[in-house]
Amino acid sequence: MAREFQRGHKAKISDLTPGTDLYVGVQISAPGLTFDISCFGLDANEQLSDDRYFIFFNQPKSPEESIQLLGAQSGDTESFRVTLDRIPANIHKLSFTATIDGAGQMSQIGPGYIRIVAGGEEVVRYPFTGTEFSTERAVMLGDFYLKDVWRFAAIGQGFDGGLDALLRNFGGEVAEEQPAAQPAQAAPGFAPPAQAAAPPAFGAPAAPQVPQPAPQFGAPPAAPAPAPHAPVQPMHAAPTMAAPMAPPAPAPAPAPYGQPPQAPQFGQVPGQVPGQVPGQAPYGQPPAPQFGQAPGQAPYGQPAGVPQGVPATGAGLAAALQPYKETPTGSRWTPQNQQLMRVDLQMGGNPVLARQGSMVMYQGKVDFSHKGAGFTGRIVGNATGQEMQLMRCTGRGQVFLAEEGAHLHPIELQGDGICVSAENVLAFDESLQYEVRRIEGHGIPGGALFTMQFQGTGTVVVKTHGVPVVLPVTPTTFADCNAVVAWSSAAQVILSSQVRLRRNAYPGHSGETVNLQFRGAPGNFIVVQPYEV
Repeated sequence: MAREFQRGHKAKISDLTPGTDLYVGVQISAPGLTFDISCFGLDANEQLSDDRYFIFFNQPKSPEESIQLLGAQSGDTESFRVTLDRIPANIHKLSFTATIDGAGQMSQIGPGYIRIVAGGEEVVRYPFTGTEFSTERAVMLGDFYLKDVWRFAAIGQGFDGGLDALLRNFGGEVAEEQPAAQPAQAAPGFAPPAQAAAPPAFGAPAAPQVPQPAPQFGAPPAAPAPAPHAPVQPMHAAPTMAAPMAPPAPAPAPAPYGQPPQAPQFGQVPGQVPGQVPGQAPYGQPPAPQFGQAPGQAPYGQPAGVPQGVPATGAGLAAALQPYKETPTGSRWTPQNQQLMRVDLQMGGNPVLARQGSMVMYQGKVDFSHKGAGFTGRIVGNATGQEMQLMRCTGRGQVFLAEEGAHLHPIELQGDGICVSAENVLAFDESLQYEVRRIEGHGIPGGALFTMQFQGTGTVVVKTHGVPVVLPVTPTTFADCNAVVAWSSAAQVILSSQVRLRRNAYPGHSGETVNLQFRGAPGNFIVVQPYEV
């Protein structure tokens, strides 16, 4: 099912679909009004430096045909074909806009949308209505923008002028006398290929095979009537205590006599002496006997007859790997380093729910099974963007979890609660209760955003981009909705959308259109990462 975006939502295209040959459909209508739907190909300064990348009714494609205007089809007022891997390097943003041709204003439009389709299957949709606008005659609907990789953002920003004013805003020039528009060549219709060996043409995708290739470009089927959203169960807000983002680091062992403390090395846990694993003596001091080692017996990797503490000849490999050995503890959840977490299933007795594909290694007898959300859970997850693809880990052993080098933080709950976006959850104890929580707000489609709320007794592992910061909630605490990771469930959260700044989506603007405002009694907190989409 397609993800539904709200105004201000952003995501990597690769998180929506592995395909790069995409269909973009726009549906916008109003009684007695006609609309010009265009695409502006902008450079790094968000200017139309090359007017060949202004795609509209009089110029239906770019020079290399990476952007093509296809016309009305499949229930869409206008549609485009965008091939991301063919867009030239000087184009950094594709801005899709709609303007009124003649008199009228955007407050008159009915429910509409901009959507992305890959391989005939809709992957994301941003809906809007005329109640979000007033006297504007143009609207910026959505952007494809390049930030390391291609991403999509739902904009929904009104513009007072028409198409000419919008063109001037992007640095383009408007000819005083426009030549009469020539009839545009009809866009090719969607049809299956003539032969099986021919390149895939536009059409609904075939049944998925295993392994399934990246979806090719294809038009969506006729748009079905939208299914009603499942009602979200109200949650009660209980007082909570701020749990630490990670267990406190052990006190650093004193450096050997006559040696200054050394700076942390790669793979070293903060507070740990370089080259030292917890439970072992610092380098240069006789270590305690290891498990299974008799007193007086030489340590593993060291020949007999060599005094302990004296490096053995030829032991360079063992010495080099010593700082990265497994960290032994008696806890259920143990960080091995900042990006790797180990859970001992034999402790606690409860299964663990983890994000599918996050297991990097396991020891012992461990069973992995799919954790389904059920029909209602899938409906709610797709409608709110808080769907989690989970696996259940059971048995007697240890499982090591990680995902794309993200920083991991175990948060232990003892009857309290915490709110975390589903995108920032790596794993948690099955004993925890979790469900979708609604964040109220004005000025966005649907009037709300959503997050996951965890309550009960157990541990939830949160992943962040970089080292986060935990801040107390004050009456004037605001955070970017894409940078905030978690907050105490007792804090009051209000969506703050700066819709009064009608020109805040123009070149040179701040770009901060949707924020979250936090309120609450002393003791409430928020967690923010040094990263946003």
